[in-house]
Amino acid sequence: MSILILGLILFLGVHSVSIFAPAWRNTQVERRGERVWKGIYGLASLAGLLMVIYGFGASRQTPVVLYTPTPALRHVALLLVLPVFPLLFAAYLPGRMKRAAEHPMLLAVILWSIAHLLTNGTLADAFLFGGFLTWAVADRISVKHRAVPHSIPGAPPGALND
Repeated sequence: MSILILGLILFLGVHSVSIFAPAWRNTQVERRGERVWKGIYGLASLAGLLMVIYGFGASRQTPVVLYTPTPALRHVALLLVLPVFPLLFAAYLPGRMKRAAEHPMLLAVILWSIAHLLTNGTLADAFLFGGFLTWAVADRISVKHRAVPHSIPGAPPGALND
C-alpha cells in the first residue's frame, strides 16, 4: 500500500505543480528550457505511474474492504463511464464538445473516478480513484483562476472533430 501512496504522491504531485506553484513552474521552464522541463516532468510522471501500477497490484493481493457496493451501482458506473473516451478525445480534437465541457479531460477523469469509486470498495481503490478525483476537482477549480491557461496541442478546431 505504501508504494501505491508514494506513487500517487509523485504522479499527482507532478501534475499539481500548475495548481499549487505556477510561478515556480514558469521559473523552471525559463531556467531549464521547455524541453528539459518536459523531460523531467515526463520521467517523474512515469516513475509515479509505474509505482501506482505496481502498488495497486500488490495491494489487491491482500485487500482491505471498506464497503461492498450494491450490484445496481454497476449500471450507474457504466453510464458515467460512457462519455469518458469522447471527452478525452475532445481535449485534443477541439470542437463543440470541448467548448461545452470547457475542460473535457478533467471532466473525463472526474467521471471515471466517481464510477470506479461507486463499484470498488477496497482501501486501495479509495486511494487510487479518490486521489484522481481530488486532483481533477482541484485542477478544475485552479484552471478558472490561472492568468494564462496552458493550451493542449492537438488538431485544429473543427466541427468534424466531434
